[in-house]
Amino acid sequence: MSVPTLKIALVEPFFSGSHQRWAEELKRYSRHQIDLLPLPGRSWKWRMHGAAVTLANELMSRDTQYDLILATDMLDFAVFLALVRSRYAKTPTAVYLHENQLCYPWSPRDADVKKSRDLHYAFINYTTALAADKVYYNSQYHRDAFTAALPEFLDRYPDHRNKRTIAEIENKSVVLPLGMDLKAFDAFKPTSPQPNKTPLLLWNHRWEYDKNPKGFCKLLFELAKRNVDFEVALLGDRFDEEPEYFAHARKKLGRRIISYGRADSFEDYAKWLWRADILPVTSRQDFFGGSVVEAIYCGCHPILPRRLAYPDHISPIENPQNYFENLTQAADRIEELIKSRQWIQPSEHSTVMARYDWSQCIEAYDETLYCSSTT
Repeated sequence: MSVPTLKIALVEPFFSGSHQRWAEELKRYSRHQIDLLPLPGRSWKWRMHGAAVTLANELMSRDTQYDLILATDMLDFAVFLALVRSRYAKTPTAVYLHENQLCYPWSPRDADVKKSRDLHYAFINYTTALAADKVYYNSQYHRDAFTAALPEFLDRYPDHRNKRTIAEIENKSVVLPLGMDLKAFDAFKPTSPQPNKTPLLLWNHRWEYDKNPKGFCKLLFELAKRNVDFEVALLGDRFDEEPEYFAHARKKLGRRIISYGRADSFEDYAKWLWRADILPVTSRQDFFGGSVVEAIYCGCHPILPRRLAYPDHISPIENPQNYFENLTQAADRIEELIKSRQWIQPSEHSTVMARYDWSQCIEAYDETLYCSSTT
């Protein structure tokens, strides 16, 4: 289907990491004219409070009249739309949910959790979804989890819970899987790969609570206790502080850890992914799991919890060997994989992940955006 070219304002209050890559790549690959309205990716709580005012002023200052306003989840979209209504009251709108605060596992050390102020950020996500004409989710899991969490969330309030709005949100919800520039990894794929002498396990996620570094390290310690032969590369962005368990693992596992900390460049990161053999994942939350998809695309054998977004990528019914219910079973899966020596060959799921490359999904994006502009 050939669709007309639209002028789209993409409002991104947290222009960093995967949010930034998605926005820049959508702009690059889409047939539509996509203009970015970004703010630096820091102070996420303040972005959810204050970005609406700043970015509404930015939109109103631009000469371009847009056919569609597309925002992401770290924006109080209802406030934003109120501030631009004099010019954009009749313009179609959509929001893309990379994550949501109803389902996000907050660190128990966060003061807002202790004071129940965390509920306010979930309420912003709720009113954002309510205010938008269309709501896009990066996975089917994410769509289901968000709408399933709303009844209990609204029950927290004393009256006028407006539960009919849940059906309103469901009726305008669309699954639009995350587009990724996976082909960028191909330039660094070894032409004559030599198998590792020792299986290399990989961590390539953020060093934060929701990715469960504690559980990952417990899994490594269990494998070491079983005298399983392995090495590990601990990649990924460090944020506020070094996880206690990573520091402990560094001392306890010693020479088994052959890389520790963020890769210096994309080339370095890509080479580590092509080199790694096994990807054990212990995350508490993944609404899509971009780092997991990247590693599988580069040939890593995934060992995944049977929950979150992972069954959207690989069927647990057809591939039970890739899933676990607890850390003991995860250790069993890895031990079996290593003993069978199947880890030497790239994962059979590698080519399946290519469906998330922009070359495979940009047409669906462009059609979806066009359809959203005509409703």
